[in-house]
Amino acid sequence: MKNDRIPAQVLSAVVIPQVDESLRGAFGLTEKQTSCAIFTATFDDFIFLALDDATKKANVTVTYIHSFYAGGPNASSKLQGEGIGILAAETVAEVQAGVDAVLEAERSEMVCAVSCNDDDSITSLTCAVARTGTLFEKFFDIPTGSSIAYLAGPPMESYYAVDSAVKTSGARLGVYFSPAETNCGGAILIGTQSQCAAAAKAYAEGIQWVADNPKYPNGKGG
Repeated sequence: MKNDRIPAQVLSAVVIPQVDESLRGAFGLTEKQTSCAIFTATFDDFIFLALDDATKKANVTVTYIHSFYAGGPNASSKLQGEGIGILAAETVAEVQAGVDAVLEAERSEMVCAVSCNDDDSITSLTCAVARTGTLFEKFFDIPTGSSIAYLAGPPMESYYAVDSAVKTSGARLGVYFSPAETNCGGAILIGTQSQCAAAAKAYAEGIQWVADNPKYPNGKGG
């Protein structure tokens, strides 16, 4: 239903205490890293945001992230979901601390989509992060410690909503998804915490406006 929150769900979280030496390179582990945890989730956005959060709470690094084509609803297996990620560390205890952080992100509903219509076929997802960890620097070239607005939604709606978020918030564009492998659009904006909060609000309002007005050739504002 419209305005319902749709929390991300972890579909799998598997720890390998001692990765075989022949696989460490394939998993992205360094010479000192021997343990890892592998996650899948219903939203790839959760993989990015929750694993990044784990790097702030545990002595772990993210060695791999990937979004699956066509999105979670089109997954080819029960546990595939929409994205996969790997956390690694030098000890299994450190990896377990990372797992605990990711599962806490799930429990706290850190990453939620919001339905924009009655059948949940249009959703927006926003997350204002006060201080990024190391994932966003490694994979998106956003410096560790940045304040960001992470914005995701359907591709057409996102063109409109990202433009609105940039114009109204004062935050600057860091990364633009047009669209991603999951057939979603969106962006990562960088700014102050208040700018990022404003950007998230404007983006969500933009997605909702297009959902309510899908054929409006004269546009809204400018």
